[in-house]
Amino acid sequence: MIDPALRSLPGLPSLIVGRIFSQLSATTMTIAIGWQIYALTHDVASLGYLGLAQFLPMLPLTFVAGHVADRFNRRTIVLICQACEILATAALAIAAAFHVLTTGAIYTFAAFYGVLRSFEMPCQQAFLPAIAPPSLLPRAQALLSSLFMTASIVGPSLGGLLYGIGPVVCYGLSTAGFAAAFAGTLSLRLLHTVPAKEPVTFASVFAGLSFLNRRRDLLGAITLDLFAVLLGGATAMLPVYADGILHVGPVGLGLLRAAPAIGALLMSCGLSRYPLKGRAGLIMFVAVVVFGVATIAFGASHTVWLSIVALMVLGASDVISVVIRSSLIQLATPDSMRGRVSAVNTLFIGSSNQLGEFESGMLGTAIGPEAAVIAGGVGTILVAAVWARLFPRLWALDRLEDVFPEEQ
Repeated sequence: MIDPALRSLPGLPSLIVGRIFSQLSATTMTIAIGWQIYALTHDVASLGYLGLAQFLPMLPLTFVAGHVADRFNRRTIVLICQACEILATAALAIAAAFHVLTTGAIYTFAAFYGVLRSFEMPCQQAFLPAIAPPSLLPRAQALLSSLFMTASIVGPSLGGLLYGIGPVVCYGLSTAGFAAAFAGTLSLRLLHTVPAKEPVTFASVFAGLSFLNRRRDLLGAITLDLFAVLLGGATAMLPVYADGILHVGPVGLGLLRAAPAIGALLMSCGLSRYPLKGRAGLIMFVAVVVFGVATIAFGASHTVWLSIVALMVLGASDVISVVIRSSLIQLATPDSMRGRVSAVNTLFIGSSNQLGEFESGMLGTAIGPEAAVIAGGVGTILVAAVWARLFPRLWALDRLEDVFPEEQ
C-alpha cells in the first residue's frame, strides 16, 4: 500500500511508469542476450565481454552526458534515448527472427545500449528531487526502489520462461516495454528552468568530481557501492551456475535472476513504510558486509534453494545501501549540479555492474566460477572495513533528513 503522503506528489505515477517499464524491458532483454551469447559460445569469458561492451562507451561519455543534463531539458534527453532503445531492441527481434543474430551483433547492441544509458541515467536520477520535497524524498526513493525491484523480478522470470519459446519473444516484449516507458516519460510534466549558460570548459564538465571531492560523505557512499558491486558480481555467473552447477536450465536462470530482486522488493517495501530513523552510515556499512557474506554463501552453494535464499539476502542488503546512497546524493546536491553529480554516480555505480560482470567473467575463466564468486564476496567485506576508516563522516552519518545541499 502506497504511503498516503506520497499519493499527492504530482508526476509520481508518470515517473513510475517510465522507470518501471524501462527496467522491465532491460532485465528481460538482459536474460535473452546473456543466455543466447552463452549458448552461441559456451564460453564464460563471453559473459564478461558482454558487460565490458556496455561499460566502455560509458567511460568517455558519462561526464559529457552530465554536463548536457545540466544545460538542456532532461525530459527531452530521456525521450530521445528511449526512442532509440525501442528501435534498437526491435532490430534485435528482427535479426533473431531471421536467424542472422551473431555474437558481434549482440556486442554491438550492448555497446549502443551503453551509449544511451550514459545520457539517460543522469537525467532520470534528477527527476525524483523535482517531484518530492526533501522530507518525503527517502520514502519516495524507497517506494520507487520497491516498484523497480518488482520489475526486476518480473523481467528475468519472463525472460527465462519465454526464452524457451524463442529469443524473438523476449526481444519483442522488451520493445513493447520500452515503448510504454517512452509513453510514461512523455506524460511526465516537470518545471524546466533554463540554466545559466556557463562556458563549456574542462572544469565545468568535470565539476561533478570537484563537488564530490568536497563532499567526502557522498564520495565515500558512491565508491563503497562501486567496489561492492565490482567485486561481488555474482549475477554475472548465473548462466554458468544455471547450466553447469545447479543444472536448472533457462527457467531456473530466470528464477535465480529474480531472487535478488525478490529480497530487494521485500526490504524496499519495509523501508518505504518504515524509513530509517538514524545511524544511516553504520547501517549502510553493515548492509555491504551482509552483501559480501551472501555472495560467499551463493558461491559455495550447490543446492538450488540455498542459492536462491543467498541471492535474496544479497538483494535485500543491496537495496539498503542503494536507498541510503541515492537519498544522500539527491538531498546533498543542488539542482544546478544534479546532472553532473548523477553522471559520476552513473559511471561509478551503473557502469560498475557491467565492469563487475567483466571482472567476474575474467576471474571465472582464470580460477573457476565458484572461486571467483567467493573471492568477490571476501573482497567486498574487506572494502567495507577499509572504507569505514577512510570515510569517518559517512560512518557517522545519522538522519538523512538532516542532509542539506550547502557545502559546495
